[in-house]
Amino acid sequence: MGDYANYDIHTLLNAAGIVLFTLLAYLALYFFYRWKNHRNMMRKIRREWGQPPEQEYGLAEFENISRYYANRRTDEFQIDDISWNDLDMDRVFLCLNHTRSFLGESYLYYLLRTPRMKKEPLEKFERLVSWFQTHTTEREEMEYFFSKLGRNGKSSIFDYIYNLASVRLASPLIHYAMIALVLASVGVLLVMPQLGILLLLLALLLSIWSYEKYKRPVAPYITSCIALEKILRAAEGIVKYDVPGLQREEIRSYVGAFGKLRRNMWMLLAGEGTGLESFLFVYLNNLFHIDLIQFHAVVKEIAKKLSRFEFLVEEMGQVEAAIAVASTRVLYPEHTIPILHEEGGIRFRAVEMYHPLIDEPVANSIDTEKNVLLTGSNASGKSTFLKTAALQALLAQTIHTVFAKEYEGRYFRVFTSMALRDDIMSEESYYMVEIRSLKRILDTAGQEPPVFCCVDEVLRGTNTVERVSASSQILKWMAGKKLLCMAATHDIELTWILEDIYRNCHFEEEVTDDEIRFDYRLREGRAMTRNAIRLLALMGFDEDIIRDANQMAEKMVAKE
Repeated sequence: MGDYANYDIHTLLNAAGIVLFTLLAYLALYFFYRWKNHRNMMRKIRREWGQPPEQEYGLAEFENISRYYANRRTDEFQIDDISWNDLDMDRVFLCLNHTRSFLGESYLYYLLRTPRMKKEPLEKFERLVSWFQTHTTEREEMEYFFSKLGRNGKSSIFDYIYNLASVRLASPLIHYAMIALVLASVGVLLVMPQLGILLLLLALLLSIWSYEKYKRPVAPYITSCIALEKILRAAEGIVKYDVPGLQREEIRSYVGAFGKLRRNMWMLLAGEGTGLESFLFVYLNNLFHIDLIQFHAVVKEIAKKLSRFEFLVEEMGQVEAAIAVASTRVLYPEHTIPILHEEGGIRFRAVEMYHPLIDEPVANSIDTEKNVLLTGSNASGKSTFLKTAALQALLAQTIHTVFAKEYEGRYFRVFTSMALRDDIMSEESYYMVEIRSLKRILDTAGQEPPVFCCVDEVLRGTNTVERVSASSQILKWMAGKKLLCMAATHDIELTWILEDIYRNCHFEEEVTDDEIRFDYRLREGRAMTRNAIRLLALMGFDEDIIRDANQMAEKMVAKE
């Protein structure tokens, strides 16, 4: 008997040793892979610093990035879709997107569409960018922190959050009625077992059926609760970092204000896991509708605290966007911090500005308080210059970084009317699309802050006589408002009609016997060369076409 007892104890000790060894091995592997993942991510962070962003997006993923901007309520001026598309801002965003989480990329997109009109927010943002440029260790730790949050993927986290705040639900009384019915049947079971069992089965079936009925329409919104909890945890984590300008006490206070909301979300989140305990909570929710009852409370709470949620996102988003801009400044060493004025004359001054999306850009300079009219042949550089100028004005007031050696100007509301096309869906002609685009600029002129607009080929969608007549009057009207306009045209007549109120500048090309050369340099004065027909010859058009075209051109010039 004693040997047998000793044998049992020995066996138990061996079993305990095996369990302990297995547990220690599991913990060792866990911490090893955690250390390995941390090491690999830190290597990735260091390797990608100051390099072109590698992140690629599908159409759905890119659309999801914009949802914070689309949902965010603001009275601030924002870049409209026409200007955004004209300036190819989706590609510019990708060029700047050194972020690592859904918070950073969503806020960076919002930032690029919301130019600041005061110095205070830009000064705060600049302090963040400058700090991350000189504090490598802290910046790398923050990048690792954000990398753990993950990206949007194929669903928009912010759509879920804002939908959660606005969802309309039926009365929760039905859920309380189901709880009462189940408890009542249990009471009957204690008094009359046979009847009680029958009633309990019926109550359970009815409760599960009604649960599925009411859970189905709100199931997508419960995902938003998971996203919200993720954001609140991130806010708790970010206050551990001593980042200048970060309103740590306010963040702590705002996170604390969500305490009741997080308690109400407990049963919602408990049933969304994959562990055994999650299955238990699923059954409890099916029988007693606890998560649906809590969901009513969650909807009310998030609707009350939406502005606090936006504050948390803005504080965290600014930090990661600042890291992205700091990396961009390393990638593009030829940049400057803009000088911006809230009052005074309307001025645009840029020294050797260039476009970051062009591989080998030609830098141009301009200093003007007067509206500008650009002339020159196709492909000579007019459109690129306009896009570059408008982009610098926008970036100066968003990421506080300009791709130039020097930049100075007013705080502007930026508009463009450039890359327009027929609207097939609404059956609008190019001309109708064009005049609508111009009208939106005219409607905002004369206000503060002043408008800076770039217009490519005014009214190109109509005949020459009406185009020159109408465009000259539109441009003349603009010159009398609180507005700075840069416009490109092929109509040389406009340079004479408007020479007293518009500054004439041009681009030109050199055409030889076998090639055409563009230097893409901005020059003073109107374009005087007529090379369109010579270009036809250079491209190998029939000699008869070239001869007849030259003869007709000479006759038309003689009539002028």
